[in-house]
Amino acid sequence: MMQRLCALILLIIISPLLALIYALIKLDSKGPFVFRQKRAGKNQQPFWLYKIRTMKLGAEKQQNELKAENEADGPVFKIHHDPRYTRAGRFISHTGLDELLQLVNIVKGEMAFVGPRPLPIHEAKAVPKKYQARFQALPGITSLWVIKGAQHQNFAKWMSDDLEYVNKRSLWLDLKITVKSLKMLISMLWKQIKAGG
Repeated sequence: MMQRLCALILLIIISPLLALIYALIKLDSKGPFVFRQKRAGKNQQPFWLYKIRTMKLGAEKQQNELKAENEADGPVFKIHHDPRYTRAGRFISHTGLDELLQLVNIVKGEMAFVGPRPLPIHEAKAVPKKYQARFQALPGITSLWVIKGAQHQNFAKWMSDDLEYVNKRSLWLDLKITVKSLKMLISMLWKQIKAGG
């Protein structure tokens, strides 16, 4: 309940920032501001995950065409320099600002601030049985895996980090991950500004 209340308060506080990002998205490309996708939540219960749209319309349909460029192993798909990004979307995604709308998912009780990152349904179904315990926790906006900086490489390491989090969950660990994630967000934002987006 406390996380849901905190997420609601944060949404109110950052509403001017969301309005600014909304304007950037709308000026940069056609399409909705909100991107939603079915993801696997706690105990693999499906839910709609919300993100700020950072890609061109029809990006999901183009994924098969980009399979050869996938930078992740295992059943997941990730390209750091994805050609489907819009100009504004690349900056927003690479600074992590696109994840802000997942505060709505926390308010709805579908996610937490910290927990294993939620996978798309088809990717979740392909996760080997030995890693299924990762679904015992609510998915999070950030995770142990995120702060260890392994986002685009080894799938087994990602799953191992998720299991470590599930086994060691505590308020102290959540606070530690949250603080490190905020430092990473500020660092990424600063790098993108210095690089000119």
